[in-house]
Amino acid sequence: MAILSLVIFRHNSHKNLYLIAIVFLCLVCLISLSSFPPYITISQPTKVGEETHLPEEPCSGRLIYIHDLPSKFNQDLLRDCKNLDKQVDYCPLLKNHGFGPVLNDTMDFTSGGSWYATNQFMLSVIFHNRMKQYECLTNDSSIASAIYAPFYPGLEMRRFMKGRFSYKVRDAMGRNFVEWLKGRPEWGVMLGWDHFFVSGRITWDLRRGTNPFGNWGTKLLELPVSKNMTVLAIESSPYGQNDFAIPYPTHFHPWSDSEVVEWQGRVRKEKRQYLFAFSGAPRRHASGIRGEIIRQCKHSSRCKSLGCVRNDLCNRPDNVIKMFMKSDFCLQPAGDSYTRRSTFDSILAGCIPVFFHPGSAYVQYLWHFPQNYRKYSVFIPMDVIKNASATVEGVLSQIPEEHVTALKEEVIGLIPKIIYAKKKLEKFED
Repeated sequence: MAILSLVIFRHNSHKNLYLIAIVFLCLVCLISLSSFPPYITISQPTKVGEETHLPEEPCSGRLIYIHDLPSKFNQDLLRDCKNLDKQVDYCPLLKNHGFGPVLNDTMDFTSGGSWYATNQFMLSVIFHNRMKQYECLTNDSSIASAIYAPFYPGLEMRRFMKGRFSYKVRDAMGRNFVEWLKGRPEWGVMLGWDHFFVSGRITWDLRRGTNPFGNWGTKLLELPVSKNMTVLAIESSPYGQNDFAIPYPTHFHPWSDSEVVEWQGRVRKEKRQYLFAFSGAPRRHASGIRGEIIRQCKHSSRCKSLGCVRNDLCNRPDNVIKMFMKSDFCLQPAGDSYTRRSTFDSILAGCIPVFFHPGSAYVQYLWHFPQNYRKYSVFIPMDVIKNASATVEGVLSQIPEEHVTALKEEVIGLIPKIIYAKKKLEKFED
């Protein structure tokens, strides 16, 4: 996974700074040497004047060690799926290593059976399964470039989201997790700077006390020990230095490169009937603009909307993807937090995302989206909508057709970067 390369790069950077500042020179030498192959074989002697080309070890600088955590931190949560939520049965959502139930191919999406009803909060489970398939795993933590701790904090948090649970109860498993890590010899080498885990939730769900939601969630990411580790989340904090945003899981989990190419070809040829579309429910936040966006969409013949109030229309991926495939632009106003899974659904459908706040994408998915946001999206400041100085339709209808085509092609090119495949792809890095 491309994500792993970026995690390893960050850890190597931290490692160098940490060692220079704190560790003795001999330890610096040992850790520096650990990234080189233990031996090099040269098949023929090098002649004078010829360049020396040493064979590269395919896993040099890419080795990852996985902690064998007690099962209470991961597998027990899966086995106890019926008790993760008193109102929703999570067991079907955990099928197929977190991908969820296979979708009935009502739209004939692709021929490979690679579409699933994937829940947006299953990334810790999905990531763990892909890590088991990673080609550069090692049982020797001393030569690893990064150490992965397969904890499922999002599922653990789910057990205590509804009901009046004390802070002590909500935080217990997270504290046990960091205490277990602190007791391991692997932790003592760099005090966790080489460790990472996947939260499976937005960062604010694990930052009680500093999040904008009051007493919501746990405080796992506010624990001093956690601040040393790299955290991969579907939404990161603009103030944190150790959490990084990675894409929400979509519904497409292909087996092969050919499936990806097939899907890109299909969305590229799709005839778009609508200028813009919106899928979602209104929010009660006074500072939000969702209500106005829904109103504008309903009053425009060039907009298609999918309401998500008291029905399961939005819970059916085929409804959402089909609508986005028929639209040039897909509106992505902030909801309960700045980011939305809908952003990645729209990219998957070849629909150009329209953002109203930089926190919805531009300061989040730095590893996955182009630095120049104008290449793949449209930005309409929230104040434009609030002050009624322009309408969404008015802004979007002024974009030249050739620019719309270029934006769409850039979006389609992003598809391989935002999906989580069933296994490592040959051509694309998911």
